[in-house]
Amino acid sequence: MTKADLVARIAEDTAISKKSAALALDALVKVIHDVLKAGDKIRISDLGTFSVVKRKARKGVNPRTGKPLKIPATTAPKFSAAKALKDSVKKK
Repeated sequence: MTKADLVARIAEDTAISKKSAALALDALVKVIHDVLKAGDKIRISDLGTFSVVKRKARKGVNPRTGKPLKIPATTAPKFSAAKALKDSVKKK
């Protein structure tokens, strides 16, 4: 499903215009970005939790040359599905 498909589905399910649905979806995505940038997390019941994890620096290997290299520490987004979402997918 693409963003356009999602917008169309939201508009259909909520009886609002596609433009309004697109604005709402864009606002949601922006809020998620802003909250994660601040290092906080968002819990959406029946969906899951968006959070930030810190990954430690580690050693790796360059696949082209086979030489060892250092992979720096980084911060990455993480999503943990809620039990309701997991159960919904299992019942498929």
